[in-house]
Amino acid sequence: MTWEEAAQHLRLEADDEEQKPLVEAMIAAASAHIDGPDGWLGRAIGVQTLEARGDVFRDCMSLRYPPIIDIVSVKYLDAAAAEVTILPTEYEVRGSLIGCAFGRRWPSVLAQPESVRIRYRAGFVTNPTADPLVPALPAPIRAAILLMVGDLYRNRETVSAQAVAIPMSTTVENLLAPFRRFY
Repeated sequence: MTWEEAAQHLRLEADDEEQKPLVEAMIAAASAHIDGPDGWLGRAIGVQTLEARGDVFRDCMSLRYPPIIDIVSVKYLDAAAAEVTILPTEYEVRGSLIGCAFGRRWPSVLAQPESVRIRYRAGFVTNPTADPLVPALPAPIRAAILLMVGDLYRNRETVSAQAVAIPMSTTVENLLAPFRRFY
């Protein structure tokens, strides 16, 4: 989400340098609320590098925060506790799953927690022409972020003695619900 998009949504002047830092902070706050491993959606929104860790290789392992762009590396600790990198020809990505390539087998790993580490890039781009391999941010997520920014902008002084956090509006929640993942 860009300052220009938010300014248009809020009906601000695009050259309003006084409001720009505030609105950019609100964009960041709204995005952070829904993005990544700690976000409400349980998926990657902005492009980010994540790491899945495990004790062993499994036939098909889930990369939990889609959409998956690509694999950065697949590494494991061998029986001698040496880190080994697996070549990309040895595995395949199918959606948000990673598994052995056809006719291949995962190697044995050291019996130790987190001896398998898979680093991957995940997320959406806001500009679909920026990288054709990265999916574009879906319109409902874009609209929800703009609505959240609008709520933050119009209700800057919101205080509730009872609530720990102010809930998202029903419209925002309904826009985001089809994209939410539960683990």
